Amino acid sequence: MSVVQKIQSPILKEMELFESKFHKSMSSKVALLNRITYYIVNRKGKQMRPMFVFLVAKMVNQGQVDERTYRGASVIELIHTATLVHDDVVDDSNERRGFFSLNALWKNKIAVLVGDYLLSKGLLLSIDNDDFDLLKIISVAVREMSEGELLQIEKARRLDITEQVYYEIIRQKTATLIAACCAIGAASVCKEDTQLIERMRLFGQTIGMAFQIKDDLFDYTDGPIGKPTGIDIKEKKMTLPLIYALNNSDAKEKKWLINSIKNHNTDKKRVKEIIAFVKDKKGLQYATQVMVEYQKQALDILNQFDDSIYKESLKDMVNYVIERKK
Repeated sequence: MSVVQKIQSPILKEMELFESKFHKSMSSKVALLNRITYYIVNRKGKQMRPMFVFLVAKMVNQGQVDERTYRGASVIELIHTATLVHDDVVDDSNERRGFFSLNALWKNKIAVLVGDYLLSKGLLLSIDNDDFDLLKIISVAVREMSEGELLQIEKARRLDITEQVYYEIIRQKTATLIAACCAIGAASVCKEDTQLIERMRLFGQTIGMAFQIKDDLFDYTDGPIGKPTGIDIKEKKMTLPLIYALNNSDAKEKKWLINSIKNHNTDKKRVKEIIAFVKDKKGLQYATQVMVEYQKQALDILNQFDDSIYKESLKDMVNYVIERKK
């Protein structure tokens, strides 16, 4: 049994039912749309987001979920899928998770319209069922994700990212969506308990921060990790190992590093030199330390709850985030 299968085992029944409900929530009278949404459903990844929704809901509500939980998971997945479809268009990307992207198969115009359709389906699923509290949680997440992406683009042009700005970017870009999943899981079964919902939102946020730092570390790691080494450097993305190395360099080293990222970011030899420099400055050790601190914060929140199979699965999820190989 893989780690992901072990994590999923207490919610297998819910995940299967979610699959059919999610597929139904995408249905349309337009044949082309149905063909495309069928393609989307069949190329799903590990489904971490709905797993967070169900595990949190069951942990805080004595193993019980209700229809709101299924709707919450569907709304997250619909809106998240819409943002991914739009992302692929923005990035001019032809592939996602080893499959062709929608824009590669059906061109940008159709991909953007499908993204809009999924977004509207997500909004209506909440509105039609008066789940305004769940809709607010996901809407805040989408706003923050957009702000985070734009902040990163703005800073990449000038390469002037401080550690604090980096944390703000990854909080908005990555952590806010996992935070929304955990908040929705809690809100779907304990609507009135605002303290609990906030605690679970914070739990999701700390996991999201650890997840993104782990992703950034992959850029400096050799081996088949599903992400080519040095890609962030080529895209002039200032990640934590690089920021730490910059902050601990003298004026001459800083000048060389910034010039390398700005003007030689596609030179393979120079990219290797940048990676070696960051390792030498202990940038990877520092980033790993910060990631482990976020992991500890997430586990501390979980330890406030009674023991259950759902709590154990969430603990496994926290550990999986920082131990995964890709």
